[in-house]
Parts: sequence; C-alpha cells; structure tokens
Amino acid sequence: MAKAKGRTVEESKVEMVEVVLPNDTNPLGNILGGKVMHLMDIAGAIAAHRHARSLVVTASVDSLDFLHPARVGQIIVLRAFLTRAFRTSMEVEVNVYLEDYILGERRQTSSAFLTYVAVDPSGQPVAVPPLVPRTVEERHRFREALERRRRRLALAARAHRRYFDKRI
Repeated sequence: MAKAKGRTVEESKVEMVEVVLPNDTNPLGNILGGKVMHLMDIAGAIAAHRHARSLVVTASVDSLDFLHPARVGQIIVLRAFLTRAFRTSMEVEVNVYLEDYILGERRQTSSAFLTYVAVDPSGQPVAVPPLVPRTVEERHRFREALERRRRRLALAARAHRRYFDKRI
C-alpha cells in the first residue's frame, strides 16, 4: 500500500466566529469556560478532519489556559491548525481571540492543545497522512509537539498505573 501524501498546516486551518450570548455566560456576564472548551473542541476537530479526511475523536486536551474573559455581546474568533501528525493521532493548537469589531483589534483570551485520533466508521484507529511543516514557525511547533506528546503519554501511563493499582 502506498504511503499517504503529506498535507500542510495551511490545509488544516480553521477560523470560526461566535457571538457571546447571554445563555453562554455566568452571572458576571463572562462566557462560561465550558462553552469556550466546547467551541475549541469543534474548531480543533474540524482542523483534524481536514487533515485526516476521516472521522476523528478527541483523545486529550493539554494546557488549556484562560487569559481574559469575553463578555455578552462580544465576538470571539477561534483559530485552529495542526501542529503535528503521528501514526493515528494529531495535535491541534487552538487559540481564541476577543475581537473588537469597532477598532478591528484582537486580543487572545484562551489557548489549548488538543489531540484527536482518526477512526473508521466502527471507531477503530486509522493512519493519518504526515504533516509537512513549511515555515520556520511551523517547524518549531512541529518539534515542540513531539515533546508535549511524550509528556502526555508519560502522564497517561502514570494515571493508568495508579488506577489499576487501586483496583487490585
């Protein structure tokens, strides 16, 4: 079987725009963290779909940071793109910005790295094409993604051992 042709970061890019509605906020009028996470997962999954051209499932979320709140009536912009593809999994960086539509300025409010696994219709993992980083920045993110993956897998292994040690 021929090796899958690589795809570029550009091919996976996603930009979503949302208005912060009253139903999505806490009593202070700030968007709920869970709503932001939901939107980040959607944007990240679309980026992973574009790269893998298959179904994907969310495997993990790393380094979810909330920097500034977004309030009712404001616009948030989500940008997602692949940082690296492994055998069946892909890491996606998702950044959220508050957009001042009067001034045309954006301020970052949140960021996270999400991992998705490509699956077939029965839910079994399938191979994904390699990611071809083209710019200096893309190559830097590509290298950093491997380190994050190593840390993520080490943490998962420790958690797995703790869980099963308690069950015995």
